[in-house]
Amino acid sequence: MSSRAPDSGATADAPSLPWRALSSTTIFGVAALCRSFLYVCSRPQVHGMDAFLELLDSRNDPAQRTRGLLTVSNHTSVMDDPIMWGFLPLKYNFGLASWNKRWGFGSHDICYQTRPLALFFTMGQVLPTHRLAHSTYGGLAQPVVTQAIRLLSKGPFPADPHLAVPERQTWSRHNVCVDPFSDVPMAYTTDGHDSHLSPSSFACNSYSWFHIFPEGKIHQAPNNTMRYFKWGVARLILEASECPDVVPIWLEGFDQVMHESREFPRFLPRVGKDVSVTFGQRVDRDAVFGDMRKRWQDIKTKAERVSPETRDLPLGVLSDELLYGTEAVELRKEVTKKVRDLVLEVRRSRGHSDEDPKEGLVETWIQEGPKREGKMEDDSWVRDI
Repeated sequence: MSSRAPDSGATADAPSLPWRALSSTTIFGVAALCRSFLYVCSRPQVHGMDAFLELLDSRNDPAQRTRGLLTVSNHTSVMDDPIMWGFLPLKYNFGLASWNKRWGFGSHDICYQTRPLALFFTMGQVLPTHRLAHSTYGGLAQPVVTQAIRLLSKGPFPADPHLAVPERQTWSRHNVCVDPFSDVPMAYTTDGHDSHLSPSSFACNSYSWFHIFPEGKIHQAPNNTMRYFKWGVARLILEASECPDVVPIWLEGFDQVMHESREFPRFLPRVGKDVSVTFGQRVDRDAVFGDMRKRWQDIKTKAERVSPETRDLPLGVLSDELLYGTEAVELRKEVTKKVRDLVLEVRRSRGHSDEDPKEGLVETWIQEGPKREGKMEDDSWVRDI
Protein backbone atom coordinates (compact mmCIF):
# COMPACT_ATOMS: atom_id res chain seq x y z
CA MET A 1 0.00 0.00 0.00
CA SER A 2 1.32 3.41 -0.93
CA SER A 3 2.15 5.80 1.92
CA ARG A 4 3.10 8.79 -0.17
CA ALA A 5 1.47 12.12 0.59
CA PRO A 6 -1.57 12.66 -1.61
CA ASP A 7 -1.68 15.49 -4.10
CA SER A 8 -4.61 17.58 -2.88
CA GLY A 9 -4.98 19.15 -6.33
CA ALA A 10 -5.40 15.87 -8.19
CA THR A 11 -8.18 15.69 -10.80
CA ALA A 12 -8.80 13.65 -13.95
CA ASP A 13 -11.07 13.40 -16.97
CA ALA A 14 -12.82 10.17 -15.90
CA PRO A 15 -12.43 7.11 -13.65
CA SER A 16 -10.70 4.04 -15.08
CA LEU A 17 -12.50 1.92 -17.67
CA PRO A 18 -13.02 -1.07 -15.30
CA TRP A 19 -14.52 1.26 -12.67
CA ARG A 20 -16.87 2.78 -15.22
CA ALA A 21 -17.81 -0.66 -16.54
CA LEU A 22 -18.74 -1.94 -13.08
CA SER A 23 -20.72 1.21 -12.32
CA SER A 24 -22.58 1.10 -15.63
CA THR A 25 -23.36 -2.59 -15.19
CA THR A 26 -24.70 -1.97 -11.69
CA ILE A 27 -26.90 0.94 -12.73
CA PHE A 28 -28.22 -0.78 -15.83
CA GLY A 29 -28.91 -4.04 -13.99
CA VAL A 30 -30.84 -2.31 -11.23
CA ALA A 31 -32.75 -0.15 -13.73
CA ALA A 32 -33.72 -3.25 -15.76
CA LEU A 33 -35.00 -5.02 -12.62
CA CYS A 34 -36.98 -1.93 -11.59
CA ARG A 35 -38.50 -1.48 -15.03
CA SER A 36 -39.48 -5.15 -15.10
CA PHE A 37 -41.09 -4.84 -11.69
CA LEU A 38 -43.04 -1.73 -12.73
CA TYR A 39 -44.36 -3.04 -16.03
CA VAL A 40 -44.79 -6.72 -15.13
CA CYS A 41 -45.66 -6.72 -11.44
CA SER A 42 -47.36 -3.33 -10.97
CA ARG A 43 -49.93 -1.02 -12.54
CA PRO A 44 -47.74 1.96 -13.53
CA GLN A 45 -48.61 5.45 -14.70
CA VAL A 46 -46.20 8.17 -15.71
CA HIS A 47 -47.03 11.82 -16.40
CA GLY A 48 -44.96 14.61 -17.90
CA MET A 49 -41.98 12.39 -18.76
CA ASP A 50 -41.56 13.51 -22.39
CA ALA A 51 -40.34 16.95 -21.41
CA PHE A 52 -38.02 15.43 -18.83
CA LEU A 53 -36.51 13.06 -21.40
CA GLU A 54 -35.96 15.99 -23.76
CA LEU A 55 -34.07 17.72 -20.96
CA LEU A 56 -31.92 14.62 -20.39
CA ASP A 57 -31.24 14.36 -24.14
CA SER A 58 -30.03 17.96 -24.18
CA ARG A 59 -27.48 17.07 -21.49
CA ASN A 60 -25.84 14.07 -23.19
CA ASP A 61 -22.51 15.80 -23.81
CA PRO A 62 -21.00 17.00 -20.50
CA ALA A 63 -18.75 19.41 -22.40
CA GLN A 64 -21.82 21.22 -23.73
CA ARG A 65 -23.70 21.54 -20.44
CA THR A 66 -24.00 24.96 -18.87
CA ARG A 67 -25.56 23.96 -15.52
CA GLY A 68 -26.45 20.97 -13.39
CA LEU A 69 -29.82 19.25 -13.01
CA LEU A 70 -31.50 18.89 -9.62
CA THR A 71 -34.60 16.71 -9.28
CA VAL A 72 -36.60 16.85 -6.05
CA SER A 73 -39.45 14.65 -4.84
CA ASN A 74 -41.46 13.46 -1.89
CA HIS A 75 -40.26 10.30 -0.12
CA THR A 76 -42.83 7.55 0.40
CA SER A 77 -40.91 4.28 0.70
CA VAL A 78 -37.52 2.64 1.06
CA MET A 79 -37.79 1.64 -2.62
CA ASP A 80 -38.59 5.09 -4.13
CA ASP A 81 -35.06 5.17 -5.49
CA PRO A 82 -34.34 3.08 -7.55
CA ILE A 83 -37.85 1.96 -8.57
CA MET A 84 -38.89 5.45 -9.70
CA TRP A 85 -36.11 5.48 -12.31
CA GLY A 86 -37.49 2.27 -13.81
CA PHE A 87 -39.94 4.56 -15.63
CA LEU A 88 -37.06 5.89 -17.76
CA PRO A 89 -36.40 3.96 -20.99
CA LEU A 90 -33.42 1.66 -20.45
CA LYS A 91 -31.22 3.58 -22.87
CA TYR A 92 -30.97 6.35 -20.26
CA ASN A 93 -29.24 3.91 -17.90
CA PHE A 94 -26.91 2.28 -20.41
CA GLY A 95 -23.42 2.95 -21.70
CA LEU A 96 -19.85 3.27 -20.42
CA ALA A 97 -19.53 6.84 -21.69
CA SER A 98 -22.89 8.11 -20.52
CA TRP A 99 -22.40 10.81 -17.91
CA ASN A 100 -26.12 11.48 -17.66
CA LYS A 101 -27.12 9.22 -14.76
CA ARG A 102 -28.43 10.47 -11.49
CA TRP A 103 -26.39 10.89 -8.31
CA GLY A 104 -28.03 10.74 -4.90
CA PHE A 105 -27.59 10.44 -1.14
CA GLY A 106 -27.69 7.24 0.92
CA SER A 107 -27.42 6.75 4.68
CA HIS A 108 -23.85 5.92 5.69
CA ASP A 109 -24.94 3.65 8.54
CA ILE A 110 -27.29 1.66 6.27
CA CYS A 111 -25.91 1.69 2.74
CA TYR A 112 -22.25 1.52 3.80
CA GLN A 113 -22.37 -0.78 6.82
CA THR A 114 -20.54 -3.64 5.02
CA ARG A 115 -17.94 -3.66 2.25
CA PRO A 116 -20.18 -5.37 -0.34
CA LEU A 117 -22.96 -2.86 0.33
CA ALA A 118 -20.49 0.02 0.19
CA LEU A 119 -19.20 -1.12 -3.19
CA PHE A 120 -22.72 -1.69 -4.54
CA PHE A 121 -24.00 1.75 -3.58
CA THR A 122 -20.81 3.44 -4.72
CA MET A 123 -21.23 1.82 -8.14
CA GLY A 124 -24.86 3.00 -8.09
CA GLN A 125 -23.70 6.62 -7.73
CA VAL A 126 -24.94 7.01 -4.16
CA LEU A 127 -22.98 9.26 -1.80
CA PRO A 128 -22.62 8.27 1.89
CA THR A 129 -24.58 10.66 4.08
CA HIS A 130 -24.35 10.81 7.86
CA ARG A 131 -27.71 11.28 9.55
CA LEU A 132 -27.38 13.77 12.41
CA ALA A 133 -29.65 11.70 14.66
CA HIS A 134 -27.35 8.71 14.23
CA SER A 135 -23.90 10.24 13.78
CA THR A 136 -21.87 13.14 15.10
CA TYR A 137 -20.59 13.60 11.53
CA GLY A 138 -24.00 14.55 10.16
CA GLY A 139 -25.43 17.96 9.42
CA LEU A 140 -25.47 20.67 6.82
CA ALA A 141 -21.68 20.98 6.50
CA GLN A 142 -20.71 17.33 5.98
CA PRO A 143 -18.39 16.43 3.07
CA VAL A 144 -21.06 14.77 0.88
CA VAL A 145 -22.96 18.06 0.70
CA THR A 146 -19.77 19.61 -0.65
CA GLN A 147 -19.54 16.78 -3.19
CA ALA A 148 -23.16 17.33 -4.27
CA ILE A 149 -22.64 21.07 -4.73
CA ARG A 150 -19.54 20.39 -6.83
CA LEU A 151 -21.29 17.73 -8.93
CA LEU A 152 -23.88 20.38 -9.82
CA SER A 153 -21.07 22.76 -10.78
CA LYS A 154 -18.35 23.08 -13.42
CA GLY A 155 -15.52 20.75 -12.37
CA PRO A 156 -13.25 19.06 -11.82
CA PHE A 157 -12.45 19.81 -8.18
CA PRO A 158 -9.69 18.46 -5.93
CA ALA A 159 -10.90 16.49 -2.90
CA ASP A 160 -9.69 19.20 -0.52
CA PRO A 161 -10.52 20.01 2.23
CA HIS A 162 -11.87 16.51 2.91
CA LEU A 163 -8.97 14.57 1.40
CA ALA A 164 -8.59 11.09 2.87
CA VAL A 165 -5.29 10.26 4.58
CA PRO A 166 -2.53 8.72 2.42
CA GLU A 167 -3.10 5.14 3.53
CA ARG A 168 -6.76 5.41 2.48
CA GLN A 169 -6.00 6.65 -1.03
CA THR A 170 -5.12 3.27 -2.54
CA TRP A 171 -7.53 0.40 -3.11
CA SER A 172 -7.52 -2.42 -0.53
CA ARG A 173 -10.06 -4.73 1.06
CA HIS A 174 -10.74 -1.89 3.48
CA ASN A 175 -10.82 0.77 0.78
CA VAL A 176 -13.33 -0.83 -1.61
CA CYS A 177 -14.76 2.56 -2.60
CA VAL A 178 -11.48 3.62 -4.21
CA ASP A 179 -10.66 2.91 -7.88
CA PRO A 180 -8.15 0.00 -7.85
CA PHE A 181 -6.95 0.83 -11.37
CA SER A 182 -5.73 4.32 -10.58
CA ASP A 183 -2.96 5.60 -8.33
CA VAL A 184 -4.15 9.21 -8.57
CA PRO A 185 -5.11 10.31 -5.04
CA MET A 186 -8.70 11.52 -5.31
CA ALA A 187 -10.33 9.87 -2.30
CA TYR A 188 -12.22 11.96 0.24
CA THR A 189 -13.38 11.07 3.73
CA THR A 190 -16.74 11.64 5.40
CA ASP A 191 -15.55 11.11 8.97
CA GLY A 192 -11.75 11.20 8.96
CA HIS A 193 -11.51 7.40 8.82
CA ASP A 194 -13.33 6.12 5.72
CA SER A 195 -12.40 6.57 2.06
CA HIS A 196 -14.54 7.22 -1.03
CA LEU A 197 -13.57 8.15 -4.57
CA SER A 198 -14.40 11.81 -5.09
CA PRO A 199 -16.79 11.98 -8.07
CA SER A 200 -16.41 15.73 -8.42
CA SER A 201 -12.68 15.26 -9.10
CA PHE A 202 -13.53 14.07 -12.63
CA ALA A 203 -14.24 16.48 -15.47
CA CYS A 204 -16.85 14.08 -16.91
CA ASN A 205 -19.04 14.77 -13.86
CA SER A 206 -19.30 18.51 -14.46
CA TYR A 207 -22.86 19.85 -14.18
CA SER A 208 -24.23 16.44 -13.20
CA TRP A 209 -27.76 15.31 -12.39
CA PHE A 210 -28.49 15.00 -8.68
CA HIS A 211 -31.69 13.73 -7.05
CA ILE A 212 -32.67 14.52 -3.48
CA PHE A 213 -35.48 13.62 -1.08
CA PRO A 214 -35.52 16.76 1.10
CA GLU A 215 -37.91 15.29 3.69
CA GLY A 216 -35.00 13.18 4.84
CA LYS A 217 -37.41 10.51 6.09
CA ILE A 218 -39.92 8.16 4.58
CA HIS A 219 -43.40 9.58 5.18
CA GLN A 220 -46.50 7.51 4.45
CA ALA A 221 -49.59 9.57 5.18
CA PRO A 222 -53.22 8.61 4.43
CA ASN A 223 -53.83 12.05 2.88
CA ASN A 224 -50.57 12.13 0.85
CA THR A 225 -49.01 15.06 2.69
CA MET A 226 -45.30 15.74 3.08
CA ARG A 227 -43.08 16.50 6.03
CA TYR A 228 -41.07 19.71 6.17
CA PHE A 229 -38.05 19.88 3.86
CA LYS A 230 -34.53 20.05 5.26
CA TRP A 231 -32.16 22.86 4.36
CA GLY A 232 -29.55 20.86 2.45
CA VAL A 233 -31.51 21.35 -0.77
CA ALA A 234 -31.06 25.10 -0.36
CA ARG A 235 -27.29 24.73 -0.28
CA LEU A 236 -27.36 22.84 -3.59
CA ILE A 237 -29.33 25.63 -5.27
CA LEU A 238 -27.56 28.61 -3.74
CA GLU A 239 -23.95 27.43 -3.88
CA ALA A 240 -23.61 25.60 -7.21
CA SER A 241 -21.47 27.63 -9.61
CA GLU A 242 -24.53 28.12 -11.82
CA CYS A 243 -28.14 27.78 -10.70
CA PRO A 244 -29.11 24.21 -11.61
CA ASP A 245 -32.20 23.33 -13.59
CA VAL A 246 -34.77 22.19 -11.02
CA VAL A 247 -37.47 19.63 -11.81
CA PRO A 248 -39.99 18.77 -9.06
CA ILE A 249 -41.42 15.24 -9.04
CA TRP A 250 -44.43 13.70 -7.28
CA LEU A 251 -44.51 10.00 -6.34
CA GLU A 252 -47.61 7.98 -5.49
CA GLY A 253 -48.26 4.34 -4.69
CA PHE A 254 -44.70 3.43 -3.73
CA ASP A 255 -45.81 3.36 -0.10
CA GLN A 256 -48.07 0.44 -0.99
CA VAL A 257 -45.18 -1.39 -2.64
CA MET A 258 -43.12 -1.19 0.56
CA HIS A 259 -45.41 -0.01 3.36
CA GLU A 260 -43.82 0.35 6.75
CA SER A 261 -46.58 -1.80 8.29
CA ARG A 262 -45.69 -4.76 6.06
CA GLU A 263 -45.04 -8.09 7.69
CA PHE A 264 -43.04 -11.15 6.59
CA PRO A 265 -41.38 -11.15 4.16
CA ARG A 266 -40.51 -7.48 4.81
CA PHE A 267 -37.67 -7.40 2.29
CA LEU A 268 -39.90 -8.21 -0.70
CA PRO A 269 -41.78 -5.46 -2.57
CA ARG A 270 -45.54 -6.04 -2.94
CA VAL A 271 -46.88 -6.70 -6.42
CA GLY A 272 -50.08 -5.56 -8.13
CA LYS A 273 -50.01 -2.00 -6.77
CA ASP A 274 -50.90 1.26 -8.55
CA VAL A 275 -47.77 3.39 -8.78
CA SER A 276 -47.21 6.68 -10.54
CA VAL A 277 -44.52 9.27 -11.15
CA THR A 278 -45.38 12.80 -12.25
CA PHE A 279 -42.57 14.98 -13.61
CA GLY A 280 -43.19 18.67 -13.14
CA GLN A 281 -42.06 21.34 -15.55
CA ARG A 282 -38.49 22.58 -15.44
CA VAL A 283 -38.48 25.59 -13.15
CA ASP A 284 -37.74 29.06 -14.50
CA ARG A 285 -34.56 29.27 -12.44
CA ASP A 286 -33.95 32.99 -12.92
CA ALA A 287 -37.49 33.99 -11.99
CA VAL A 288 -37.71 31.63 -9.02
CA PHE A 289 -34.18 31.51 -7.62
CA GLY A 290 -32.34 34.40 -9.30
CA ASP A 291 -32.99 36.94 -6.54
CA MET A 292 -32.24 34.39 -3.82
CA ARG A 293 -28.87 33.54 -5.37
CA LYS A 294 -28.06 37.25 -5.63
CA ARG A 295 -28.88 37.69 -1.95
CA TRP A 296 -26.61 34.75 -1.16
CA GLN A 297 -23.75 36.44 -2.99
CA ASP A 298 -24.43 39.63 -1.00
CA ILE A 299 -24.30 37.65 2.25
CA LYS A 300 -21.00 36.10 1.16
CA THR A 301 -19.56 39.51 0.26
CA LYS A 302 -20.45 40.90 3.70
CA ALA A 303 -18.89 37.88 5.39
CA GLU A 304 -15.70 38.35 3.36
CA ARG A 305 -15.41 41.97 4.53
CA VAL A 306 -15.53 40.83 8.15
CA SER A 307 -13.36 37.73 7.63
CA PRO A 308 -11.15 38.07 4.51
CA GLU A 309 -10.05 34.41 4.81
CA THR A 310 -13.61 33.44 3.86
CA ARG A 311 -12.82 34.56 0.32
CA ASP A 312 -10.35 31.68 -0.09
CA LEU A 313 -12.72 28.88 0.89
CA PRO A 314 -13.19 26.31 -1.91
CA LEU A 315 -16.59 25.74 -3.51
CA GLY A 316 -18.97 23.91 -1.20
CA VAL A 317 -17.13 24.84 2.00
CA LEU A 318 -18.52 27.53 4.31
CA SER A 319 -17.39 29.47 7.35
CA ASP A 320 -19.41 29.29 10.56
CA GLU A 321 -20.95 32.67 9.78
CA LEU A 322 -22.16 31.48 6.38
CA LEU A 323 -23.45 28.25 7.91
CA TYR A 324 -25.12 29.56 11.04
CA GLY A 325 -25.46 33.33 10.63
CA THR A 326 -29.02 34.66 10.86
CA GLU A 327 -29.21 35.99 7.30
CA ALA A 328 -27.83 32.78 5.80
CA VAL A 329 -30.18 30.58 7.83
CA GLU A 330 -33.25 32.65 6.94
CA LEU A 331 -32.36 32.58 3.24
CA ARG A 332 -31.95 28.79 3.31
CA LYS A 333 -35.37 28.52 4.97
CA GLU A 334 -36.89 30.63 2.20
CA VAL A 335 -35.30 28.61 -0.59
CA THR A 336 -36.30 25.33 1.05
CA LYS A 337 -39.91 26.46 1.40
CA LYS A 338 -39.96 27.47 -2.27
CA VAL A 339 -38.69 24.05 -3.33
CA ARG A 340 -41.37 22.37 -1.23
CA ASP A 341 -44.01 24.60 -2.81
CA LEU A 342 -42.81 23.50 -6.25
CA VAL A 343 -43.35 19.84 -5.34
CA LEU A 344 -46.76 20.75 -3.91
CA GLU A 345 -47.71 22.25 -7.28
CA VAL A 346 -47.04 18.90 -8.94
CA ARG A 347 -49.02 17.18 -6.16
CA ARG A 348 -51.93 19.55 -6.83
CA SER A 349 -51.82 18.69 -10.53
CA ARG A 350 -52.69 15.11 -9.58
CA GLY A 351 -55.98 16.24 -8.09
CA HIS A 352 -55.02 16.47 -4.42
CA SER A 353 -56.50 19.28 -2.36
CA ASP A 354 -54.18 21.81 -0.76
CA GLU A 355 -52.60 20.61 2.45
CA ASP A 356 -52.65 22.52 5.75
CA PRO A 357 -49.80 25.09 5.58
CA LYS A 358 -48.68 23.87 9.00
CA GLU A 359 -47.50 20.64 7.36
CA GLY A 360 -44.46 22.48 5.99
CA LEU A 361 -43.29 23.85 9.34
CA VAL A 362 -40.58 22.29 11.50
CA GLU A 363 -42.61 23.24 14.58
CA THR A 364 -45.50 21.03 13.45
CA TRP A 365 -43.32 17.94 13.34
CA ILE A 366 -41.65 18.66 16.66
CA GLN A 367 -45.06 17.87 18.14
CA GLU A 368 -44.54 14.24 17.11
CA GLY A 369 -42.51 13.93 20.28
CA PRO A 370 -39.45 11.74 20.78
CA LYS A 371 -40.78 8.87 18.69
CA ARG A 372 -38.73 8.81 15.47
CA GLU A 373 -40.16 5.86 13.57
CA GLY A 374 -43.26 3.73 13.23
CA LYS A 375 -46.92 4.67 13.32
CA MET A 376 -47.62 8.21 14.48
CA GLU A 377 -50.69 9.69 16.16
CA ASP A 378 -51.97 11.09 12.84
CA ASP A 379 -51.97 7.53 11.38
CA SER A 380 -48.93 8.25 9.21
CA TRP A 381 -45.92 5.97 9.16
CA VAL A 382 -42.39 7.34 9.39
CA ARG A 383 -38.99 5.75 8.89
CA ASP A 384 -35.72 7.57 9.42
CA ILE A 385 -33.57 6.56 6.47
